[in-house]
Amino acid sequence: MTKVETLKNPIVEQRADPWVYKHTDGYYYFTGSVPQYDRIEVRRAKTIQELATAKPVDVWRKREMGVMSANIWAPEIHFINGKWYIHYAAARADAIFDHRMYVIENESANPLEGEWVEKGQIKTDWESFSLDATTFEHNGELYLVWAQKDPKIEGNSNLYIAAMENPWTIKSPQVMITTPEYDWEKIGFLVNEGAAVLKRNGKIFITFSGSATDHNYCMGLLTADENADLLNPESWTKSEKPVFETSVENSQYGPGHNSFTTSPEGEDILVYHARNYLEIEGDPLWDPNRHARAQVFTWNPDGTPNFGIPVPDAK
Repeated sequence: MTKVETLKNPIVEQRADPWVYKHTDGYYYFTGSVPQYDRIEVRRAKTIQELATAKPVDVWRKREMGVMSANIWAPEIHFINGKWYIHYAAARADAIFDHRMYVIENESANPLEGEWVEKGQIKTDWESFSLDATTFEHNGELYLVWAQKDPKIEGNSNLYIAAMENPWTIKSPQVMITTPEYDWEKIGFLVNEGAAVLKRNGKIFITFSGSATDHNYCMGLLTADENADLLNPESWTKSEKPVFETSVENSQYGPGHNSFTTSPEGEDILVYHARNYLEIEGDPLWDPNRHARAQVFTWNPDGTPNFGIPVPDAK
């Protein structure tokens, strides 16, 4: 019988939008939004559970004014072509919710060391609210998936995909692959955001999150055949219902903005944030208690992921 990884949640407290990258050096690298939204930190550990006590290293801080001076959100760390990259969103102190996407690069073997160099803004078809950039490679091509506001479409953000020249430059037209259309994507705000990519069973899956960042926040799923044209919107099919959502019985509210990793034994692990209480005072964005959580997930007979329900916090 395959060993099942036993994880005790939360894995890191007060870290929303958690991103875990398992590297070939045997370390798990972790980053996420800090409650102050003022910096990017990275930590590493040999196990997912040990990330909680791993010392975070501040690798980049917001500017005092101008671009990248407010609300540093959802950093993701990737290792691409022998270098480390962090994609993140940042706004301006005079427009704290007008985000754009940016990239920093580090050539060191260990991204907690060395110098992080700003590579600039990821330019898209519009200068509009954009965030949650993630990258993945398929058939020798590097792709970017991100959330952005189309000035001509009602709502807050849709998901787009494009091919990349390098980790900070798009080379193809951007293509919309989902817009909020079901009720569960439109509570509070019309949102599709927080994409993460999973390749398995001849398919490419993209999870994403929808609705406001309170207990209504939940995850959906896009699916494409691995041989399909990923830049063709018709290649993608969206789940009609959420694939991961609030569990009142387990006191897990608003799970979402996930990433994927594996255990040392190869089990698939879903990493996400959620709160353990329902009532929030004021704007949910300023509530710091979206803790990072992780759990093993399984696969359905048809080859699609089965994320189950959010497990309760450890006693």
